[in-house]
Amino acid sequence: MRPFFVFTKNRMTTKLKYRRILLKVSGEALMGTKDFGIDPTVLKWYAEEIREIARLGVQVGIVIGGGNIYRGVENSSDGVDKVTGDHMGMLATIINGLALQSALEHHGVYTRLLSPITMEEIAEPFIRRRAIRHLEKGRVVIFGAGTGNPYFTTDTAAALRAIELHADVILKGTRVDGVYDSDPEKTPNAKLFHDISYFDVYKKNLRIMDLTAITLCQENDMPIIVFNMNKRGNLVHLMQGKKVGTLVSPSAKPSKQKAK
Repeated sequence: MRPFFVFTKNRMTTKLKYRRILLKVSGEALMGTKDFGIDPTVLKWYAEEIREIARLGVQVGIVIGGGNIYRGVENSSDGVDKVTGDHMGMLATIINGLALQSALEHHGVYTRLLSPITMEEIAEPFIRRRAIRHLEKGRVVIFGAGTGNPYFTTDTAAALRAIELHADVILKGTRVDGVYDSDPEKTPNAKLFHDISYFDVYKKNLRIMDLTAITLCQENDMPIIVFNMNKRGNLVHLMQGKKVGTLVSPSAKPSKQKAK
């Protein structure tokens, strides 16, 4: 992928690796230190990080989860059937999308919230060409309600939207530094992969995204970078081509280092 150049306000040129990205943020990330809901400090932090790359001229699409409010898979055993639970989860992503939209606009970023489920009073209907046009105009586009279908996760929605919009890369923001061979929060000696292929993700059963999402990315040569969203500057560093997190791609070979 060839880098492109943008002019900043002081007329200095900035070399950027990616022109259009799809950022996947989990709902749980918005909880911060809370047990439920949205932590205003985290919301403000994310809005500031996204604003910085939008100012550089990067076209930003965002898919956000809803696990901080409702998880259909986990709660389907509480008397709510799977399809209804998934619909409830989709509505949770709309709530998160509205919160992120408000935070971004508070920081002077023009945004649009799109939904594949009709709710015109609060979100535009998802139309692929309209979404691309919003991106071209420099608006941050938030994709709520997943794919609009039950049985599909927001990981799959992120892969689908990235492919539809011809994004250069999917950036999956997490609270750890990348992809490990085991849970680094539970295993002190977990090994961090700098690069790994889709095949090895399958082979090693690394649950970075659900298998439907990984398959979509593999079939469409869509690279994924898993990185720590909670380290300030990581998003900008990724746009500048610096090595951050773990690259998941068709031909990457596993390379490890110990967790820090």
